[in-house]
Amino acid sequence: MTKADMVDNLGLGATRSMTGLFSHETFLLLLSMSYNHIDKLFLFGDSYLDTGNNNSTVRCWKFPYGMAVPTGRYSDGLIFTDFLASFMGIESPMPYTQWNNLSKRRVTNGMNFAHGGTGVFDTWMKEGNMTTQINAFKQYIADGVYNKSDLEESIAVVSNAGNDYTQYYEVDHGTHEGYQAFVAKVIDQLELNLREIRKTGVKKVVMLTMQPLGCLPNKARTLSYKKCDTPLNNDTIFHNKLLRKAVQRLNSETTDSPFDILDLYGAFMSVISKQAGEGTSAEFGNPLLKPCCTPTARNALCGSVDANGVKLYTLCANPNDNLFWDLYHPTQSGWQTISSALKPSFDELMQCNNFPRRPSASAFFGPGNKY
Repeated sequence: MTKADMVDNLGLGATRSMTGLFSHETFLLLLSMSYNHIDKLFLFGDSYLDTGNNNSTVRCWKFPYGMAVPTGRYSDGLIFTDFLASFMGIESPMPYTQWNNLSKRRVTNGMNFAHGGTGVFDTWMKEGNMTTQINAFKQYIADGVYNKSDLEESIAVVSNAGNDYTQYYEVDHGTHEGYQAFVAKVIDQLELNLREIRKTGVKKVVMLTMQPLGCLPNKARTLSYKKCDTPLNNDTIFHNKLLRKAVQRLNSETTDSPFDILDLYGAFMSVISKQAGEGTSAEFGNPLLKPCCTPTARNALCGSVDANGVKLYTLCANPNDNLFWDLYHPTQSGWQTISSALKPSFDELMQCNNFPRRPSASAFFGPGNKY
């Protein structure tokens, strides 16, 4: 195929004489862009990405999650996955547990393997840990659901939002003295997992930093939902520091640096700092860190009821006025604001790797819209 034929195939000119309008360098850039179109998104991790993989007995499938129509998301509506997909101009990928050998057309935009409550190691949630999720992905490849060409047009996003640390402290009764050694184990396993995802042929593997655990309502409630727990945030920073070093090591093993980081911690803190700033127009209510769905009894969670079916939680009047939905997760409106803070970094990541995207579908995800 000649250069002119390629230009015609790209839709850049009606006749072969149009090639004269492009320098050799411009032509190669356009050709590179066409061959590097990324239109598939694969997701691994936990509830910050899970759009419905957990079984129907889990609270994310029950009222008030999803409000009128629960969808298996840990929020009142859309979550980070949905906004990330909109940035790529694709629909949110289907949860793999819902696919069940349906038409391959249903999975052309990727697939979601994330399970709420899971970590890189086993947790109290009896769902697949990250290794299990990756193995399920490999099986789909072996079964021919995705081929080499599909994987070369894909990006994987991975979340580790702290369930391993909840398991360490609250279930296994770990000590703070042993925390840093345990973090090293978590990061070592994450590094193995990221390497395995890349080995499948996925073009780019993006790891989210861990959100500020000390700012989540389950910890901020001891501070009247007005302040973050600084020592716990410092622990989170230590995790993220080791994570960045692991990603650097992974890229040092390659020539094309296929591993990247999206700074979820920084996005959370940017939103929180801006909302709490003096003289700013607050988007979210006061106190800032109080969730819309607030437990009213010890050990209760959003959606909990007693033996007589009496609710053990209260709901705010409008979730759009709250940054957080429950003790651990943002509202749809919160996720939209956090995602918007991350969008420039995501755009830069895509542009630096010549990953042109379809027109954004973010207009469909306005503050008042539900999935």
